[in-house]
Amino acid sequence: MLTVFHTADWHLGQTFHGFDRDLEHAAFFDWLLRQLIAQRPDAMIVAGDIFDSINPSAASLRRYYTFLAAAYAALPLLQIVITAGNHDAAARLEAPAGVLDSLNVTVVGTVNRDENGNIDFQKFLVPLRDDSGTIQAIVLAVPFLRPSDVPLIPEAADPYLDGVREFYRQVAEAARAMKLAQCPDAALIAMGHCHLHGGEESTDSERRLVIGGAEAIGPGTFASDIAYVALGHLHKAQKFDGGRIRYCGSPIPLSFSEAGYTHRLHKLAFSNGGLHAVEDVPVPRTVALMTIPAAGSELIDDLLPQLEQLTLDASLPPEQHPFLEVRVLENGPDPTRRKRIEQALDGKPVRLARIKPESSSKKSTSDDVHAPIDVIDLKTISPEEILLSAHREKYGTEASESLLKAFREILLQENHDS
Repeated sequence: MLTVFHTADWHLGQTFHGFDRDLEHAAFFDWLLRQLIAQRPDAMIVAGDIFDSINPSAASLRRYYTFLAAAYAALPLLQIVITAGNHDAAARLEAPAGVLDSLNVTVVGTVNRDENGNIDFQKFLVPLRDDSGTIQAIVLAVPFLRPSDVPLIPEAADPYLDGVREFYRQVAEAARAMKLAQCPDAALIAMGHCHLHGGEESTDSERRLVIGGAEAIGPGTFASDIAYVALGHLHKAQKFDGGRIRYCGSPIPLSFSEAGYTHRLHKLAFSNGGLHAVEDVPVPRTVALMTIPAAGSELIDDLLPQLEQLTLDASLPPEQHPFLEVRVLENGPDPTRRKRIEQALDGKPVRLARIKPESSSKKSTSDDVHAPIDVIDLKTISPEEILLSAHREKYGTEASESLLKAFREILLQENHDS
């Protein structure tokens, strides 16, 4: 039996609406190290987006390397396989490979070609051994693939997607050859950092891989003899093809849409060349996420009493104060909004991460003069009419006299200066 942890999307160095996440990542690594020591898996695979930026901070790099060193010190036989995601600088992630090899860590980030342009598919094959040294699985450690990484398919309908499918076809072929020659009973485990067709995205926290959303691949990309497909990129755990293909999701919440979601890693068991069992291991949350109101949005005058009445744990250190999102129903511009919200929260152990304005659903029912500006000849209307139309579109209400007065004063000043 071979036991493997599947995790992904660490996003080290991420800031949450301007707030540092280092405490949460430190707590995650402490927890993960305890899980590794307690459960003693044979391997751990990390499917991309190790860092949040291609230029991670020194603190993020230190956090990453300190964890890898601690894992090796505690479990020198633990095999760790890491692939680059779309947030990572693939070549930089790979650069210390010689040092990481000594820690039993394999990092795959780039696609290498020979002088004839042929891809070295052997690079992506990582054998996993049990405690007796027997190869029990072969990992197809495929990182995030950019258009320049994939094989060129002449006259392909979609050069990128067809290239991704061909890449996995050829790396699977290389894995089968290794399996036949060295370990006939080994399981094939594919890794990927990609968007699978039908996958549920986490609002506000996932970067589109290719403009237009055309990057989504189908489950058929992964051959049926691959026992398990460990994916990264989508931040919510989800499964496809009867559970053979899975995202484990990110270990900490990366947007407010994940406030009520349980983050996790997958503990996998393989035997006789196949997937034997999958267990979800919940990751404890270090910092709470709060949204007021809990559903929808409300006018600011209705929100302020709720904020003033908030009762929170004052014993928490500042770096563990909850993140707060306030959703305000707009009925017009309000330059005092942030100040009023901050005053209502003054002295409370909470971090105001985001004020999210949401427009009223009211729509104007007036005639043509109130139509949206995109269906009116701009040459025939004044700047004030543009303002009025834009205000109706955004807020569903008429602009106030005070706003119109201020706008007219600006126009007069502009005309005077010109």
